[in-house]
Amino acid sequence: MIELQNVCKAFDTVSGSVEAVRNVSLKIEKGDIFGIIGLSGAGKSTLVRCINLLERPTSGKVLFKGVDMSSLSKKELLKTRHSMSMIFQGFNLLEQRTALRNVCYPMEIIGTPKKAAVEKARELLKTVDLEDRMNSFPSQLSGGQKQRVAIARALASDPEVLLCDEATSALDPKTTRSILELLQEINKKLGVTIVVITHEMKVVEQICNKVAVLDGGTVVETGLVRDVFLSPKSQMAKTLILPQGNEITRNMSSRTIRVVFDGQESSEPVISNLSLECHTAVNILGADTKNISGKAYGQMLLQLPDDPSSVTRIFNYLTDRGIKFEEVSGDE
Repeated sequence: MIELQNVCKAFDTVSGSVEAVRNVSLKIEKGDIFGIIGLSGAGKSTLVRCINLLERPTSGKVLFKGVDMSSLSKKELLKTRHSMSMIFQGFNLLEQRTALRNVCYPMEIIGTPKKAAVEKARELLKTVDLEDRMNSFPSQLSGGQKQRVAIARALASDPEVLLCDEATSALDPKTTRSILELLQEINKKLGVTIVVITHEMKVVEQICNKVAVLDGGTVVETGLVRDVFLSPKSQMAKTLILPQGNEITRNMSSRTIRVVFDGQESSEPVISNLSLECHTAVNILGADTKNISGKAYGQMLLQLPDDPSSVTRIFNYLTDRGIKFEEVSGDE
């Protein structure tokens, strides 16, 4: 549905040209919840604005359903942007309007009859579970409720794509989970393709099926979330996935392995069984595990014993049971 071909975006500053996005090539398929993740300053927000040409790329192409968006006339581009709604970290609601009238606003701009706009706005607020707050002003709503209004407003133009730029960064963890669950529901029920811009791996893990890792304006890794999470290849992906473990290993002189749990039953005491069967103890330096549908997914950093024969038994134990692991060094 969306394809970026060698997209670059540079800005002129008093100090010279600054390249915020460099040679980014991505494919986002219809129905994806595609995550773009990176630290602050990685170029994420610039990249998402290039997708709908709010920022025109300095070079490269952005294709939407096979059409080069830079070749569109102003009128055609405006029509295409109606298919790509955005939601932001700051909600961007009109304070003098109620929730209902905020959702009506984009329909008013395109000339939708008032009665039809109000009826559709009511349905959208019901979709985001805010039918009881239709007449509330933004100042009367919580952060999560404001974001739900913003999502309803974004859906008012019947978009095919929803671009979410750090949409949960201003929310507490519980509210973040509820907003992400809402986006998942919208993706499934309405078939809307969603692009999620974030600096939080937990956001990507919860709802995305694919991810691109951005570092210094460049995509350093991309693939299925499960594959990138279980076996990160780039240094940036490793930093985002297990930062605490990386910090620990920098200070460790002994050998350390990262054990990856790929769908093992949550109830299986893997590490306990390892210690019993290998007749040796291991030190857990850090862990990041998640229970998804009764399966354990995640990673664990283990400090190995000094005895080489014990290390061999541990490696054989893990290999025989199909448990992925890799040795990590202190500079990872």
